[in-house]
Amino acid sequence: MTGIGERPLRADAQRNRDLVVAAAGRAFTKCGLEATLEGIAKDAGVGIGTLYRHFPTRELLIEAAYRNELAAVCEASVELLKQLPPDRALRAWMDRFIDYMARKRGMADALRAVFASGANPYAQSLELLVGAVQPLLDAGAAAGQIRPDISAGDMLVGISGVAGAAADDREQAGRLLDLLMDGLRYRA
Repeated sequence: MTGIGERPLRADAQRNRDLVVAAAGRAFTKCGLEATLEGIAKDAGVGIGTLYRHFPTRELLIEAAYRNELAAVCEASVELLKQLPPDRALRAWMDRFIDYMARKRGMADALRAVFASGANPYAQSLELLVGAVQPLLDAGAAAGQIRPDISAGDMLVGISGVAGAAADDREQAGRLLDLLMDGLRYRA
């Protein structure tokens, strides 16, 4: 991704950047601040100079890794609606949101370092997540599969609650999401 007035990256440079960001997401989720930049570069299959060329500071890399995770969960809603009926797309997206929250928890220490540097990686998170879940809710309501009176904000609070309550038990999280879906279908 380039800033305003910057030239777009060459295809190979963009590919290397994407590889670094993906490797950083895995490393910071698994190891937090213990993740080494050298290990991230190695996992991405690039040299440390390539990593620093794209991310001159550790905080910029952490923020990019988090934003990449956020983008993936947000973009999934459109793809799921193309592939599944609205109610099943919503339920599948909920699973992806739970996985996103688990990765975010894994990155907590690293994200605190970003905050300490003065940046706010969460600045647009709620807006983007609302924009991802609202089409799922709208499609489900239009199809008569879920209640039409559910706000995207309430939906996100509910799923976040499940993510927090069942943080260490993915099976329990799935059962709780099924209960949430039952509530969304009530009076549909």
